[in-house]
Amino acid sequence: MSNHFDVVVIGAGPGGYIAAIRAAQLGKSVACIDAWQNGQGGPAPGGTCTNVGCIPSKALLQSSEHFDQANHHFSEHGIEVKGVSLKLETMIGRKNNVVKQNNDGILYLFKKNKIAFFHGKGSFAGQVDGKWAIKVSGTTEADLTATHVVIATGSSARELPGLPFDEQQILSNDGALNIGSVPKTLGVIGAGVIGLEMGSVWRRLGADVTILEAMPEFLAAVDSQVAKEAHKLFSKQGLKISMGVKIGEIKKTAKQITVPYVDAAGTEQKLVVDKLIVSIGRVPYTGGLNAESVGLKLDQRGFVEVDGDCKTNLSNVWAVGDVVRGPMLAHKAEEEGVAVAERIAGQHGHVNFNTIPWVIYTSPEIAWVGQTEQQLKAAGHEYKSGSFPFLANGRARALGDTTGFVKILADAKTDEVLGVHIIGPMASELIAEAVTIMEFRGAAEDIARICHAHPTLSESMKEAALAVDKRTLNF
Repeated sequence: MSNHFDVVVIGAGPGGYIAAIRAAQLGKSVACIDAWQNGQGGPAPGGTCTNVGCIPSKALLQSSEHFDQANHHFSEHGIEVKGVSLKLETMIGRKNNVVKQNNDGILYLFKKNKIAFFHGKGSFAGQVDGKWAIKVSGTTEADLTATHVVIATGSSARELPGLPFDEQQILSNDGALNIGSVPKTLGVIGAGVIGLEMGSVWRRLGADVTILEAMPEFLAAVDSQVAKEAHKLFSKQGLKISMGVKIGEIKKTAKQITVPYVDAAGTEQKLVVDKLIVSIGRVPYTGGLNAESVGLKLDQRGFVEVDGDCKTNLSNVWAVGDVVRGPMLAHKAEEEGVAVAERIAGQHGHVNFNTIPWVIYTSPEIAWVGQTEQQLKAAGHEYKSGSFPFLANGRARALGDTTGFVKILADAKTDEVLGVHIIGPMASELIAEAVTIMEFRGAAEDIARICHAHPTLSESMKEAALAVDKRTLNF
C-alpha cells in the first residue's frame, strides 16, 4: 500500500499532533505516525507529556494534594475528618483515566481534521521521485511518501551509567507514576522539575523522601530569591534536600537500594531506600528513524540539528520539540509545531523563546518567564524590581494559602517588563498575564494600570507592578 501526503509527521506528542492539526487546517493532506500503546495495545497519542509526563503527574499531584489537605488542613476550615485512608489503586486508576481521556481527545481531533493516523513507528526509507519515503512498522504496516516530513519523536529519560531503569526499584518518570504501594523510604536523584514534583507526590502520601542533587545551587535556573523561598518551604514540608553531592556506586538488592555519596561538606554518607527515582534530565529520542540512511544530521548530544526555522539539513525535513535544541517543554514543542506548519504553507511562523513560561507544579507552585535577577546583574542590565507577598492578598487569605510572592523585573529606563517570577498558589495560571505583557513588550506600568478583579490572586501581579514604582497599595 502506498499513500502520498503533503506532510507526514513522525510522533504524536505535543509538537507532532499540533503540527499535524495546523497543517491540516491550512489545507494540507496530513498523516501522523505514532507508536505509543495503552495497556490494551491500542494507540495512545500524546507522547511523553500525555502518557508519562505532564498530564499523569498533574493528576497525581492534585490527588495527593487533596489527601494532604484532608489530613492536615481541613480542620482549619471547621471540617473534622477522622480515619482518612488511602486507596492508591483508585488514585492510580483515576490518573490512568485522565491519560486515556487525553489520548482519545487527540484521536478525535485527528478524525475531525481528516488526518490519517498510523499506529506504529515511522522511519525514513529513502526518496521516491523527489518525495520522502516513510515506512510505518509495528502495529500498522504501511509505505508512505511525503513532500514534507516533520520529526517530532521527543525524548526519553536519561539513565545513570550502569544503573538501567527496571521501573520496579530504579524508576524513571514512568515508574514513578505507577508505584504499587507507598514506599517507606524513597530516594530521588535530581532536584529538578520531575524530582521535586514526584518527590512531593510520594511525600504527601506518606513516604520519607530524600532528594540528592549534584549541583551546588538549588534550582539554579530559577530566580535566586524564589529558589531560596522554595527550598525553605519544601524543607518545612518534609522533603530532605541535599545539594552539591557526589554519587558513588549504587547497589541494589531485592529489597533495597543503597546510594553512597559525599555531601557538600566532604563527608561520606549512605542513603538506603526502598525505591529510587532517577531524574537527571532527558535525552533526544531518534531511535528507529533510520536517520543515517538519508544523511539526517544530529549534533554531538544526539539532537536533530535545525536552524532558527526548525529546518534540518535535508530539504523539506523539519524537526520540533524535545528532539531539537531549546527547552524540553510541551508548550515550546506546540509553538514550534504550529510555526513549522505555517512555514510549510508559505506563512511566517513565529516562536519567541524569550517569552516561553516555565512552571514547577509543586505546592506552592513556581512559575517564571523572562530573565532572572542574577541574569540581569551578570549582563550589567540596569533594572527595577518590585514584589508583593501573597500574605497581603485577600483571596490567598481566603484560600488559606499565603505562601510566596510575585516579583517583577523591569528595565530601569523604559520600564519594559524583563522577567516575572512567582512562587505561590496557582502560579501556573498567573504567569500567562506576564507572558502576554512581555510578548507585547509592555511596561510594568501597563500591568499597574489594568483593572484586576477583586478579590483575586491576580491582584498580586498588579501590586508587584505597582511596587516596581514603589507605590504598592496593599503592603
